[in-house]
Amino acid sequence: MTSPTLLPPLTPIQDLTQSLRGDGFAILSAQDVAQIAGVDLDRLLSLNQFWDDLPRDPYLKDGGRYRFRRHASYEIKQGGLGMVPHRAHWQSVNYNALHGGIERWFEPSQIELTGNSAWQSLLLGLAQVLNSVKPVAAWFVEAHQFRIDTTDGIGRPTPEGAHRDGVDFVAVFLVNRVGIKGGETRIFEAGGSTGLRFTLTEPWSLLLMNDERMIHESTPIQPTGSHGFRDTLVLTFRSNSFQDSPAHSQQ
Repeated sequence: MTSPTLLPPLTPIQDLTQSLRGDGFAILSAQDVAQIAGVDLDRLLSLNQFWDDLPRDPYLKDGGRYRFRRHASYEIKQGGLGMVPHRAHWQSVNYNALHGGIERWFEPSQIELTGNSAWQSLLLGLAQVLNSVKPVAAWFVEAHQFRIDTTDGIGRPTPEGAHRDGVDFVAVFLVNRVGIKGGETRIFEAGGSTGLRFTLTEPWSLLLMNDERMIHESTPIQPTGSHGFRDTLVLTFRSNSFQDSPAHSQQ
């Protein structure tokens, strides 16, 4: 028997900006995500196919084989979306004690995905929402496609533990979950003790957070049968610049 999941407290879309300003986070249904993107939900669901051929993450320091991912980077300014040349993902050890301090070169997102108009509309729609909370000249966006599976019997969505990402805003989409239990999302106030726990189960539902105010993590997953997986999309929005290693900034 699987444990019951805690349903997320959804934010009405008309309260989205107020929730981000006041609470530091919002949780949206898939239908509201589609509205932000300005596309039918079926078009977002059609993107799920691009999670089926993610390469294994070669950088896991715990020796695990459970994480697969791809990566893309963008600059959004004046309402336009520009893809930047493929680059390393880098975080300082202040934000990622396990994998920080190294340049991680993940395989790029598929051209068929990055060229998809629904994908592009999703990024632009989110940027417009965030500009209503924090107007900026440009957003520097990293897109991470993740699959966590149960190859090792257990998969860890956040092996680094509860963390911030060192950006302005983080968007975590549940793309799909198949044959698993666990994968509970937990968020906490960075400057306090208040927390919230829930499980995203609806494909393309969204947790949107102010990264300066919220710490987040997801609990491990286990299979309910012979094998299972959990697919997510994580978008990070940072003003001013991307996070880059000191070595890169000196070039």
